[in-house]
Formats: sequence, structure tokens, C-alpha cells
Amino acid sequence: MFDHIIVGGGTAACVLANRLTANGRLRVLLLEAGGKPRNPWIRIPAGFTKLLVNPTYNWRFETKPEENVLGRSIAIPRGRGLGGSSLINGMIYVQGQREDYDQWSALGATGWSADTLLPYFIKLETYAFAQGMRGTDGPMHIDQVRERYPIAGAMIEAANEAGFPYNPDYNGTEQDGFGYYQVTQKEGQRWSTYDGYLKPALARPNLEVTTGAMVVKLVFEGKRCVGVTYLRDGHLTTVSAAQSVILAAGAVQSPQLLEASGVGDPMRLKELGIDVVHANSQVGENYTDHFATRMNWRVRGASTLNETTRGWQLVRSVIQYALTRRGALRLGTGLVNGFVRSQPSMTTPDVQYFFMHASYANAAVRALDTKPGMTVGVTGLRPSSRGSIHIESADVRQPPAIRPNFLATTEDQQCLINGMKIVRDIMGQHAIKRYIDFEMSPGIAIERDDEWLHFARDNGQTIYHPIGTCRMGSDENAVVDPELRVCGVAGLRVVDASVFPAMVSGNTQAAVMAVAERASDLILADDHR
Repeated sequence: MFDHIIVGGGTAACVLANRLTANGRLRVLLLEAGGKPRNPWIRIPAGFTKLLVNPTYNWRFETKPEENVLGRSIAIPRGRGLGGSSLINGMIYVQGQREDYDQWSALGATGWSADTLLPYFIKLETYAFAQGMRGTDGPMHIDQVRERYPIAGAMIEAANEAGFPYNPDYNGTEQDGFGYYQVTQKEGQRWSTYDGYLKPALARPNLEVTTGAMVVKLVFEGKRCVGVTYLRDGHLTTVSAAQSVILAAGAVQSPQLLEASGVGDPMRLKELGIDVVHANSQVGENYTDHFATRMNWRVRGASTLNETTRGWQLVRSVIQYALTRRGALRLGTGLVNGFVRSQPSMTTPDVQYFFMHASYANAAVRALDTKPGMTVGVTGLRPSSRGSIHIESADVRQPPAIRPNFLATTEDQQCLINGMKIVRDIMGQHAIKRYIDFEMSPGIAIERDDEWLHFARDNGQTIYHPIGTCRMGSDENAVVDPELRVCGVAGLRVVDASVFPAMVSGNTQAAVMAVAERASDLILADDHR
């Protein structure tokens, strides 16, 4: 018998496992379907390109084909293994805007305002350039991108020429402007939540971690969750929780497991032969994700990753990284950032940019061009389009149906169109023009809004930030309450990005860690009552 059972071993789960076992009194079991992070590419930042197509570390989900993206299926990477998506992501660290969390509170997630969450952001991080309200002794090491390339500096200068300021810390008081990304790295290596949170806790006698264990069902007695059943090595095992089961399986698999266990839309569950434990039609709804286009330019007069990561130059880059932890292999998905307002009426930035001196022949699998190139990814920060994730089988080994409904609203369409136009304007500035041979995509022939939108529909991809499918709130349609307890049942919580009531303005890992930090305090407070 355990006090708490954590389902999943990803970003939030690692935080929970550490914090809940620190007092030595609570007995905690963590169940993870994947394994330990043993692949050598995990520690090398540039190795994410290898891991995104590796089924050992990526569940490799895909969306259902949708008309909004011209009938395409789009990859939805989700981390597999201890550390979850923090093992395979681009390592970009963005806390978001104060307004994001104040909106959560306004939407009914009471107790989740910016002022409440700020101490948790400070608690979780050790930031190498800390000034002001930043952490200096947390478990997660945050660094600034250390590599400096003339073309990257030219991008920041060109943005300034176009009217956008330099911002040395977008996680400080203001997000607006351009600068270098902050990343979850320590001494030039990836620093995952496994490194920061779980690994230091593994020796504790009150923490048990079982890998290769896929939870297939939540066990209920009436309306109380009392344990889980998991599959390992072909055998089913049921374990009990005296206090709670905590779903931390992520925005795809947490709603999937709820539905497969009888919590969801009764009509959907009955069609699949699943007994209804609690009726809630909102489980799996409110799916939100960041959708991004990638604009590309052929480069002249500068070296890019397209050349330095192949042939003899790759050998040189490998040697450089091995000896100094510097160079091309230290880079993730972003070098230069930009946060801008797509229209003067915006009170805060609503577009995020990702600049890299690289271009992709196939972005989905991170296959680089053979000739010099650079890319600017463009994403709308706060999409209003909503989709869903729902099971098509009672067997959780079968992937759920993911329907993001990207670009469904006029607001999302115009935000992305305006964001791409701003990039083209920046690329026309003196500082960067000397590096540009020509615009590869969408190409200068694209000028009308309908042409920009078609390009987005045809070429856009998710940047892997699904949230909202177990929405937190105080209303009757909420899936979890502000204490992260699943509404309508006892002994069950959800702690991951699925509980976000709305999207945050940036990459989601930082917000997930802050949510898990506060969730740990809420759970421990219950333990003392």
C-alpha cells in the first residue's frame, strides 16, 4: 500500500516524486511506461533531432487529418521515459506573461494568479544570469544560449532597426523584444527534470520507481479512486493508494486514461463498452496547442548549421563539443527569440519567433538542407482555436484521436499572417540583408492574406505544447478543481499541462514545473489536515 501513486514519469511527475518524498513520511510509487534515460543523445542538446523520431523516447502521436491544415496529419511528439518530454524537447525556457496566470485565476482557477506562481518559478530555477525576480538555487539549471554567431547578432540588430528592442531577459519584467533564448542546460548539456528532480530522490527509501509499467486503468470503489492497474512484461498488476492517485501522464494520455477508466462523456464511454464512473463531457475537450509556420531563407556570406553538421565539419563540431561543450552541438531549437505584438492594439506580445541559422529540407524529421540557410519559426502565443483528444478504444495502448482544430478562428489566422509579415519586414532591414540570398519559403510571390494563410495551412506544424484537456476551474464543466482534484470523484488528481485553463505565452515546460511545484504543496497540505 502506497500513500500516493504517480502515473507517468515526465516533467510534472519528476517534480512531484521529489517534493512528496522529501519529508520521509509519505510512501510514493511512480509508474512510467518508458525506461531510464540512457541514450547518449539525451545529454547532447542537438541530439533532440535524433530523439524526436526515436520510439523509445517518443510516443510519436499524430493528429487526425483535418481540413484546416489541408488534410494533413501532424506529428505530436510526447516524451517517453523518466523525464518525459524534458528528454526530447528543444530546451527553451519561457515562464510566460503575468497576464497568462492572472487569466487562469479569472477563468476560475482560483489561487493560480501570477503573484501566487512567481515564488514557484523562483524556487525551481538556478539561472546563470539571475537578476531581480529570478531563482539562484533551484533544481533546474537555466542558461542563456552561449553560442554567438554574426548572423544571429545581425538578426537582433535588424529587429531593432524595425522598431523592436533588445531584451536581455524575456523572463524578467517585460517579455517584449528580441534577444537570446534561455535553455534548460548545465555546462553545455541538457538538464532534464530527471536530472534536476528525480535522480536526487531515487535513493530515498520511501520512493519506489517502476519503469516499463504502462497504467491501463484506474481502479475505483464507487466514486473513489483507490489504485491503478498496470501492464509490465505482459503481466497485469494492481496497486493501491491510501490517499491519492495522481495522473501526470500529460495532455494526451491523462484524458485518455480518464476516459478508459470511466470518467468522461457517457455516450462515448458506453459506445466503447466502458462502465461510467462519473459523467463529464469535458474530459478531452479544450485541446489547445501552439501552431507555427517556418519561413526560410538561402544564406550567403555566413556559415550555417546546414554545413557544419555534416561531413568533415560535423567531425570538427563533435570534437569541439567533446572538448569544450561549445559549438553547434550545444544548440537546441532556438538561438534568437522574439516576442512582438502583431497589432498596435495588443497590450502584450501575441507572437513568438524562433530564429536558427539552419533550414530544413523536412521539418517534421529535422532533416537539414544541404545548402546554407536560416529559419524563423512564427507562432501565435494565445490561440483561440480549440480541439479535442478522445479515445477510440478502451485499450490505452491504442492512440487516442487527436483533433487540434488548428487555425479555426479568424483571430488565430490573422495573428499568424501578421506575424509572418513582420518577419519579412525585419529581413528587409540593412543589418540582415547582406546575409540573404533569397527567400525560399513562402517566397516573395506570396503577398495577399489568403496566400499567407494557405502557406500556413500547408506547411505549419505544432511546436509540441498541448494543454487544456483536463481543464482546471470552478464551474460545473471543469475537469479538475483549483486543488487539481478530479471533479465528481475522490482520491484522484491531475497534475500536468492538461489542467491549464488557457495557453501560456511561450514554451510550456516552465509552467508545467511551476504547476507541479504548487501541486506538491497542495497535496502535502492535505496530508497535514
